[in-house]
Amino acid sequence: MSASSQLENANPVIFERSDERLLTAADEDEDVHDPIDDREIFDLIRSINDPEHPLSLEELNVVEQIRVKVNDAKSTVGIEFTPTIPHCSMATLIGLSIKVKLLRSLPDRFKIDVHITPGTHASEDAVNKQLADKERVAAALENSSLLEVVNQCLSTRSA
Repeated sequence: MSASSQLENANPVIFERSDERLLTAADEDEDVHDPIDDREIFDLIRSINDPEHPLSLEELNVVEQIRVKVNDAKSTVGIEFTPTIPHCSMATLIGLSIKVKLLRSLPDRFKIDVHITPGTHASEDAVNKQLADKERVAAALENSSLLEVVNQCLSTRSA
């Protein structure tokens, strides 16, 4: 974001983070079959940084566990995300960041569908089309400037 630009949503509503997932001995035992579930995927994406604010996507309520759908047996993951405002120009970047995080974290067998929660963005269809297009996603990740911004969204923020 350039110094001369203004925030689209200067005063976003901040939500409380959910509790950390408690791991059991079975969760940590590599010999026990442990299918990937909604909470595990939510834990992967909840801390992604918003590109405009020093807050996570969970803190802005852009991602919620209830909008994560996983079918481990069919190797599918579906994520709905909700931009903070209906005309958010960062929606594609947010969706791309979610998709990249999952592509980097999950086994190759998974088909990943990331899209905007229906009815929450003015350009919902266009953004969803871009995020569903494998060639467009691959081309975006070949752009070093865009990849740098995505990596910043995926980096761990210092406290």
